[in-house]
Amino acid sequence: MDFELTAEQQMIVDTVRKFVAVELEPHEDEVERLDEVPGELAAQVRARAVEAGLYAANMPAELGGGGLDATGLTLVERELGRTSYALQMLVARPSNILQACEGEQRERYLLPAIRGERHDCLAMTEPGAGSDVRSMTTRAVRDGGDYVLNGTKHFISHADAADFVVLFAATGVEQTARGPKNLITAFLVDLDTPGLEVRRGSACVSHRGYHQCELAFTDCRVPAGQRLGEEGAGFALMGEWLGASRLSVAATSVGRGRRVLEMATRWAAERQQFGQPIGKFQGVGFQLADMATELDAAELLTLRAAAKLDRGGMTDQEAAMAKLFASEALGRITDRALQIFGGMGLMAELPIERFWRDARVERIWDGTSEIQRHIISRSLLRPLGA
Repeated sequence: MDFELTAEQQMIVDTVRKFVAVELEPHEDEVERLDEVPGELAAQVRARAVEAGLYAANMPAELGGGGLDATGLTLVERELGRTSYALQMLVARPSNILQACEGEQRERYLLPAIRGERHDCLAMTEPGAGSDVRSMTTRAVRDGGDYVLNGTKHFISHADAADFVVLFAATGVEQTARGPKNLITAFLVDLDTPGLEVRRGSACVSHRGYHQCELAFTDCRVPAGQRLGEEGAGFALMGEWLGASRLSVAATSVGRGRRVLEMATRWAAERQQFGQPIGKFQGVGFQLADMATELDAAELLTLRAAAKLDRGGMTDQEAAMAKLFASEALGRITDRALQIFGGMGLMAELPIERFWRDARVERIWDGTSEIQRHIISRSLLRPLGA
């Protein structure tokens, strides 16, 4: 296998890394302090991302997007991962599921999202339904030319900065070998629709400025023309368009880990104790060695999965391995870095404590580590009939 980046891929990396360093990193402290991205700053970053050709990099070129393949997009996500979600998400990658839009939906939702005129969020999780998506209780009942929505979603990232939501709701029940399961349908719902209330969720220790919200639907009417795909086909749409989201988490974890390792290495080279740089002590130097080794392993797992996705051969097991290892490696790396910085690592004066806090959520969202292990073990056992 050839692990060297092509000239085009290296150009992508250099372009995004420079954009992050110049346009995003200088605003990290302000966003952390305010727990908000000021509106003027958000508009500025989006405009410069569009100007730089980085906006909607995941969308097909013929629709106005960047047209990157999975490997190219993974490299973009890796470099954007060097900064906080609140800032990197301004360089938007609209949800891939919007490519399922048809007819008038394309003009109203898909194309404006690609141009940066409208912003989406994705709503699956509920208080009683996280990884078990098909146990969701939010329901959509057909009433003439509309669907009437009732229920609650929570942990909906960035809903307070979105214009519309890609909503998944139960529209029926089917009998399966494991008992009755909800039939899931996807909808496009404008956030100003009567009967929909958006509430800020509880404060989170990870990624300040990138908020999670609750969506409450009370007899919320949505025209049937805003159904995304066929009724009952929402679960299949998730599998078709959302599977690669685990690679995004893996790539982001690698990018943030690289930045943390760079900071810890500089500190270990400059910080003097007992007449020498602390990096010369095995207790510190060996931690740097472990951090670098884990990062390379995480990156190789992630790029391997992306390359296989480009060839149409990525398995759920490979995506799960990348997400599991990269997110857990980031947790270990940020913890080691904080230990290397000592007491200063816990001080808000330096960003290490922020990276440490931010790393924790990567093992939870887009499928917990336990779910990833379940996917991997199931892939190993099924061929043996177990």
